[in-house]
Amino acid sequence: MTELLKQGFSAMQLTVSEEQITQLEDFTARMLETNKVMNLTRITDPQEIAQKHLLDSASLLTIEDFSNKSVVDVGCGAGFPGMPLHILCPSCRLTLLDSLGKRIKFLQSCIDGMGLAQIEAVHARAEEYAAKHRESYDFAVSRAVAQLNVLAELSLPLVKPGGCFIAMKSIDSDAELEAARHAITVLGGELEKIVDYPIPGTDITHRLVVIRKKKHTPKQYPRPFRKISAQAL
Repeated sequence: MTELLKQGFSAMQLTVSEEQITQLEDFTARMLETNKVMNLTRITDPQEIAQKHLLDSASLLTIEDFSNKSVVDVGCGAGFPGMPLHILCPSCRLTLLDSLGKRIKFLQSCIDGMGLAQIEAVHARAEEYAAKHRESYDFAVSRAVAQLNVLAELSLPLVKPGGCFIAMKSIDSDAELEAARHAITVLGGELEKIVDYPIPGTDITHRLVVIRKKKHTPKQYPRPFRKISAQAL
């Protein structure tokens, strides 16, 4: 796993220390141990985790500088992309946000056990969390499995004007992106760029959808989740 990560980061032109690779391996070991009693990931082979979780998450660092920025990972699940992002860029101030308490308890145990700073794990629904943390982050990132128009409504209200929401998607997301254009505009965003990238050592290509926050999100958004899911923007 160590060599695979080193080769992958080199291919991505990312400078990563031995200590950071050790931390990524530590997090992987903790996740796999907890995965025996809790469903955190389908992928249990360390090599696959290195490629499909760790290197994939690190792709964010190839397009933006997160140093000393505030970042929220919306629907973080088992901690992707947030945990690798913070390990590789420890100066970013990261909030891991998820609606499932068990996942947040696991992530908090990792944060405490690994002695990580400037990172918090929060158990809350994104639309409720936005009520007190509106437009307070430089970046929102998400690899959650949800349609882009839904993710935009959950994430863009958390981003400061001038900041970015970055959605991690498959390269088959053209129709999804087209369907989300109206929502992105209504929520104060503007599609800035789409970056398709290969995961080193695999034949997999994924996509980063970068949405710039151009103006304040209208106060009626985000709506309660039942409304978001019943009638997408």
